[in-house]
Amino acid sequence: MKIQLVRFFVGFLLLAGFVYGAEAFSKVATVKPVLVQDGKEKNWCPICGMNLKMFYKTSHIAQLPNGKKRQYCSIRCLAKDMQEYDIDLKTIKVVDAKTQKIIQASSAYYVVGSRVFGTMSKISKLAFANKQDAKNFKKIYKGKIVSFQTALAMAKKSLADDIKYTLKKKQKKVYPKGQKIFKHLCKQDINPQDYIEINQLKASIVKNKLCKPLKEKQLQAVALYLWEVKRFGDLNNIKNRIVVNKDEKCPVCGMFTYKYPRWAAQIFYKHNDHIHHLSFDGVKDLMKFYFDPSKWGKYPANFRQNITKIVVTDYYSQEAIDATKAYYVIGSNIYGPMGNELIPFKNYEDAKVFKKDHFGTKILQFDKITVDDVYI
Repeated sequence: MKIQLVRFFVGFLLLAGFVYGAEAFSKVATVKPVLVQDGKEKNWCPICGMNLKMFYKTSHIAQLPNGKKRQYCSIRCLAKDMQEYDIDLKTIKVVDAKTQKIIQASSAYYVVGSRVFGTMSKISKLAFANKQDAKNFKKIYKGKIVSFQTALAMAKKSLADDIKYTLKKKQKKVYPKGQKIFKHLCKQDINPQDYIEINQLKASIVKNKLCKPLKEKQLQAVALYLWEVKRFGDLNNIKNRIVVNKDEKCPVCGMFTYKYPRWAAQIFYKHNDHIHHLSFDGVKDLMKFYFDPSKWGKYPANFRQNITKIVVTDYYSQEAIDATKAYYVIGSNIYGPMGNELIPFKNYEDAKVFKKDHFGTKILQFDKITVDDVYI
């Protein structure tokens, strides 16, 4: 009799765990996941670095204005990317949490605020193509059913709080863990500034065996430490560097320029007896603006006459240098945030070495750069 009671009690607990426990619902793909990004980095979210297979059932897909597809671990990371890119809502797709098929997000039914833990957010948001599937999920895990537009609006509204929430967790546990793993299991010359996105960094660590074999959680901890701590911490050791505020966007492409310190460039100009500046995510966008300011905003025809100085980031030293005296390598196999880039150097000899090592096509000084050179 006692054995039967024990079995009943255990069975009840297991059932209760399934019905009420957030851990009972797994976001891990149980089918072969569809990963749409290019290259080895396609396995990870470009915003937070999370493994897309592990968070497949909350995965979202979007297409950037340039046609490039991006895949996110969550609607939260999609909302974060939408701060930077003008993403057409019609291009957004999501994984059906039940069937694990890719569906159009605009027609999906989202269950928000369920007992399932959120992905990069306090509040979970899972999508279903079929309304009845959403209702069945709600019966077990609670929450409410809303449209994609409502779910996205909620994700945008809570974004600042979600970032603070995840940052506290990372500062307390993840960063210290990542630093320890990096120190003992990885090559110490890994330079996170060599990468444009965190998923590219993770892909390089794996592909190039920059660390000893790591489990996914260890790899994520190392990548987050390198990307969010060391990448910016190392900049403090550079005395003469370009400083960009977090709210500054490139006037040409609209991207947040602080995210790309290796490529930062600035134009300083005088307006109403005050000195102002514009920040760019690379020399190419800076030159596009320089050649035709009015194309990118309401700038006067005599804008170039009011420029007081132009600074770019030396590729090797990462120091701010006078753009008008720098040497630029064009056509190399090193890409910046906007693809093909004009790579700046203070010294001609450095430019020659770089051109040889990275298959550049030519070296130009500032006054020799043409419109054709920046639209390659």
